[in-house]
Amino acid sequence: MKIIHTADWHIGKIVNQVHMTEDQEYILKEFVKLVSIEKPDVVIISGDLYDRSVPPVEAVELLNNVFTKILIQLNTPIIAISGNHDSGDRVGFASEILKNNGLYIYGKLKNPIEPIIINDEYGSVNFYPVPYSEPAEVRQIMGDETIHTHNDAIFSIVNSIEKNMDKNSRNVLIAHGFVIGGESSDSERPLSIGGVEYVDSNIFKPFNYTALGHLHSPQNIGSNRIRYSGSLLKYSFSEARQKKSVTIVNLDKYGNVQIEIKSLKVKRDMRVLNGKLVDILNPKVYSNTNTEDYICVNLTDEGQLVDPMSKLRAVYPNVLKLTRETTKSKNSSINNNIRETYEKKDMLELFKEFYKYVTDNEFTKEKEDTVLKVIKSLKREEGDLFETN
Repeated sequence: MKIIHTADWHIGKIVNQVHMTEDQEYILKEFVKLVSIEKPDVVIISGDLYDRSVPPVEAVELLNNVFTKILIQLNTPIIAISGNHDSGDRVGFASEILKNNGLYIYGKLKNPIEPIIINDEYGSVNFYPVPYSEPAEVRQIMGDETIHTHNDAIFSIVNSIEKNMDKNSRNVLIAHGFVIGGESSDSERPLSIGGVEYVDSNIFKPFNYTALGHLHSPQNIGSNRIRYSGSLLKYSFSEARQKKSVTIVNLDKYGNVQIEIKSLKVKRDMRVLNGKLVDILNPKVYSNTNTEDYICVNLTDEGQLVDPMSKLRAVYPNVLKLTRETTKSKNSSINNNIRETYEKKDMLELFKEFYKYVTDNEFTKEKEDTVLKVIKSLKREEGDLFETN
């Protein structure tokens, strides 16, 4: 069976105040072309269809157009789940009706999880969709009071699936989360506050293939049987060196996995340029590159520069970020250490320090629980609040 695995489309994304919808429309047209060429048995989308729980109208229209082409024109079924950026209720609307047209879309976790069965010449393949859910939600749905972390939640879900799984058939899990060993990037919103988001890859052993979403870098976890397809586009400059792709999975009759990586053409790449202003503006530097790319410029000039951004945008109209790296800043180890320490702390840790500084009082467990509820509520409501670009 041939499967196209993708994830983290984040339709409606804004990067450094720039709407990415035009770039997303371009790359999704390329994706539809790939589906038409490869003719897979099914397309899997492992969460984060949208970038926020209430997507803009143009984002909904774009997803509708892409799904219509894949389902109706190419007659290819789609299995999609919600991610941590999506609203499960909105994503899962009318899902029972849509199944008749080959769209299996799951916004909210159900118990039990019924497999989607798709057949090929060797028999059936069972696909188990696990939409993103907070541990507290899974605890209630599964009726398991031992669930307190994402690892607990996935363990309970897989254990429930395995009880009724046909192990003589090929089985695929579709999930959205942070599996230990994965490489993250700045544009991924934390799943939890307090370090309870990580999932052990050993949990996925019962499956021939686990199609993951959330981490934006394409990567295997341990082997090609557990894989993040990665996002289609770069959504922060921390992803500038990543090679984005789509994963084509071939399952043979025994359930063995072969992986093929396909890169898609983008309208604009995302790049980081380092050097002196005069060198970056030299035609020899930019003449053989796409000057329309999204650019972060790190200038190494000493002394004052007169309006460098205007000069840069005359050549690179999509400069999104400008930084200065001087000898003084290179040698300022204290400032670097402070910055690194700050960036490694989550919102709860930062608030604890702020509270202690302002009040000089103990930050009790009751206060911590209250702040966690507020942070989680804001995280659901505001798509970009916890993102760093």
